[in-house]
Amino acid sequence: MRLVGRKALGRILAEYDSSDFTYEPVGATAGNLPAGYAHVRRRTLLGAGEVTFEKAVTALTQWEMHRRSGLSVVANGPAETGRTVVLGLGVGVALVIPCRVVYVIEEPRRHGFAYGTLPDHPEQGEEAFVVTQDDAGSVWFDITAYSRPGAALVRRAGPIARAVQGVATRRYELSLLALTA
Repeated sequence: MRLVGRKALGRILAEYDSSDFTYEPVGATAGNLPAGYAHVRRRTLLGAGEVTFEKAVTALTQWEMHRRSGLSVVANGPAETGRTVVLGLGVGVALVIPCRVVYVIEEPRRHGFAYGTLPDHPEQGEEAFVVTQDDAGSVWFDITAYSRPGAALVRRAGPIARAVQGVATRRYELSLLALTA
């Protein structure tokens, strides 16, 4: 785990560009989630129609969902495969949450991406965020993740760390709901 001044997040982004992922198997949120990790699968109805779908896709891929949920976001553009993003949690001093986009989904009625953890991230694992419009026109937001503690403090926190992750997941859902309303 690493703490920095919130304003320093932009300066440290490049430090993570050549970092390796801190977990295996990379890309597993696209299929079967691996053993040895906690798993999360959540689905939220955002609304219906093309406008809702487009708003959700834009908010997700442009990092607005993350910003709206209370995180600082430093990235050199939208979510695309191989792009590094440094998220920051906190005011003044921020917990550094570095990730790299593992894959992007760009289908006519399904968009999203997954990112994986890099060194200094409090956890090890991967999280996918996907917006889908079904045949009836309903727009859904799916979060699929697998993770385990990456830092000693997080391991010691046990159930508290799981609860914090649950709160973060719920904030993502509420943020995207607000951004598509």
